[in-house]
Amino acid sequence: MNADVQSINPDFGDYLRDESRRAGSAESICFAGTEAEVREVLVCSGRVTLQGARTGITAGAVPEGGTILNLSRMNRIGAIKEGRIKVQPGVLLSDLNEDLEREGLFFPPDPTETSASIGGMLACNASGAMSFHYGPTRRWVRALRIVLPGGDTLQLERGQKAEGRRFRLTTESGREIDGELPSLPMPEVKNAAGYYVRPDMDLIDLFIGMEGTLGVITEAELELRAVPAARTALCAFFPDESGALRFVRALRDQLDPVAIEFFGHHALDLLRRARTEHAAFADLPELAPHFNTAIYFEFHGGKEDEVEASVVQAAELIVECGAGEDDCWIAETPRDIAVHKAFRHATPEAVNLLIDERRKAYPSLTKLGTDMAVPDAHLEETLCLYRSDLDGAGLEYVIFGHIGDNHVHVNILPRDPAELEQGKKLYLKWADQVVAMGGSVSAEHGIGKIKVPLLEIMIGQEGIDAMRRLRRIFDPEERLNRGNLFA
Repeated sequence: MNADVQSINPDFGDYLRDESRRAGSAESICFAGTEAEVREVLVCSGRVTLQGARTGITAGAVPEGGTILNLSRMNRIGAIKEGRIKVQPGVLLSDLNEDLEREGLFFPPDPTETSASIGGMLACNASGAMSFHYGPTRRWVRALRIVLPGGDTLQLERGQKAEGRRFRLTTESGREIDGELPSLPMPEVKNAAGYYVRPDMDLIDLFIGMEGTLGVITEAELELRAVPAARTALCAFFPDESGALRFVRALRDQLDPVAIEFFGHHALDLLRRARTEHAAFADLPELAPHFNTAIYFEFHGGKEDEVEASVVQAAELIVECGAGEDDCWIAETPRDIAVHKAFRHATPEAVNLLIDERRKAYPSLTKLGTDMAVPDAHLEETLCLYRSDLDGAGLEYVIFGHIGDNHVHVNILPRDPAELEQGKKLYLKWADQVVAMGGSVSAEHGIGKIKVPLLEIMIGQEGIDAMRRLRRIFDPEERLNRGNLFA
């Protein structure tokens, strides 16, 4: 074997876990550098777990035995041609956008974790703040190269369609793969739960969000956009949540922001404490005592005057919804916008810091982070549901996230294992209710291993069985990413 497959030893301990804080086990690991090495590992190994930057929080990259196939060394960035670029899966989003910025371009998907790899983003159809306007990763993928578990390679271009629910693909060796796409619940909200399947669909989309269960993506051709000529970021602070929610609805109805983000009062309180107690947060702007709820939003445009007009109209809406004229931060330069971004990203960082402190007393403790999205009509009802249940249980929590898509993250912060179990029960209860509303149990993080019970709530055992039949067309022995999507 030419691929360098090494036995697991203590030096590889970090590769047995990801940002979910869950740890697994493996017998061996290979840091593949070429597609040929990927193919060799797949052909010669049994169970294989794929890894990139390991920034996911659903344990999708945590191995359950077998071989770890780490793709972080497959990090080549190709040349830009006609507004597109070919990259390998180990390329980090931050490195890609740094290269693109020099050419006046950017890759629009905007996950909070900029150190995510492109392969990981493809695995869960990642999205972020600016996905409110630009859409998730899937929208920006034009072509994929995929190595299947048996070693065959697929070259998929956007435009290769299913016929109804029947599909046929031909590998580069000439082998034909055909089958039927199952009928699964596909909520009309932001969704990254399970396989993407629709009649007459672009077949490339089946492999975006598959969480490494159908094949190994070795190259992606991505569509790019020009950096907007004008850009302004704002953060408005309201004295109560109801005014903030009125502003969100007015903003969506009357203007065209690229991002709308929410920070509840517990999130702001956590940032206040972090700013005074931890040096890493000392540069955060001070939050006035009367700031109860914050809405971060951003405008992009081709001309300064059109963005300025949006800002003026937004300022009027802010006051109409109860905030003071001076209770808004505004940033127009790249440096100032970066400060706003740091504020937005500080909340999950403060959560992780708090949980890490509590883990010293209870090593098994983790945060519980929801990732559910609901139809527009159920936004206020869902926020009320979360708060009522959490306050009733006496649990500590913060709520923040992508409210433009009716997709907020509830982070439950247990103080001990008993509270962790309380939180898990609430999470399952909420999943039932969100699904009944027509929502999704995972809007951007995917399912991984941690959220398999939630996927079962959303699509039922019949749906899980239908997904498994589809999986076995590509991976008959279910060797890839065992534990992801399926129990």
